[in-house]
Amino acid sequence: MRLPTWLAQHLAALRALLVLTVLLGLAYPLTLVAVGRLPGLAGKADGSLLTANGRTVGSALIGQSFTDADGNPVPRYFQSRPSAAGDGYDPTATAASNLGPESVVDTLSSDPEKSSESLLTAVCARSRAVGELNGVDGRRPYCTTDGVGAVLAVFRADGLTGPVTRVVSVNQVAPAQPFITSWQGVPVELAKPDEDYVAAGGLIVPVRGDAPADPAVPADAVTASGSGLDPHISPAYAEIQVARVARERGTDPAAVRRLVEKHTTGRSLGFMGEPGVNVLELNVDLDERFPVR
Repeated sequence: MRLPTWLAQHLAALRALLVLTVLLGLAYPLTLVAVGRLPGLAGKADGSLLTANGRTVGSALIGQSFTDADGNPVPRYFQSRPSAAGDGYDPTATAASNLGPESVVDTLSSDPEKSSESLLTAVCARSRAVGELNGVDGRRPYCTTDGVGAVLAVFRADGLTGPVTRVVSVNQVAPAQPFITSWQGVPVELAKPDEDYVAAGGLIVPVRGDAPADPAVPADAVTASGSGLDPHISPAYAEIQVARVARERGTDPAAVRRLVEKHTTGRSLGFMGEPGVNVLELNVDLDERFPVR
């Protein structure tokens, strides 16, 4: 007996559904799980987790901070690059700061909830802190010695032209000292919270200063990655930390450099990207070879 056309079509669709469910819903996922259990692949399938003293300390694919309970760097460890993901390296909040090169003026307010720092000030503050921690010159162009952006709001008699009538260091407030005493013969004032000097007609002028063109603190030490989860730092950033880590662990800097080289990866396919040092892998290896007594 021949089935009605509509019933035959529905049965064919049902058979296709069952076959595809078995193949794509059961066989394919189970095959991938089995492949992930093969020797050499199991660790990567589980997230490239690293262990130390029998406990999991993190993933080689996701960076983390090496700070104490107050957020201060732990001197015996290599420090990671900054992170804008949540409170830092939060995989559930991966993000960048979304601040660009024109972010040079801080939002200063008597209400801490309304205050925010510019990208320039964040870079300046980080560079100063990294320099102090590692005993290198933390100065950068367009940064003040107290670690904020060296930016002036310059007011002129006729708006954009005419003699300078007033100059304000927009990222510095009392009790700081203006990073420059005068500009074109006019004394420089400190900024006051809750005042918008741009809206008031001030022309924003970043001041380069006398910092070296090639700062001792590399760029990845003061800027976050796009994801906020990058586990690597540059060999240059690792190098300025070697002396501190070796001193804290009571070992030879040459031995620490050898570990840095061990955990340095080259460019992908030999030409893409830049070499990087995996900070977590390096710090775990340091704890095994040169534990702090």
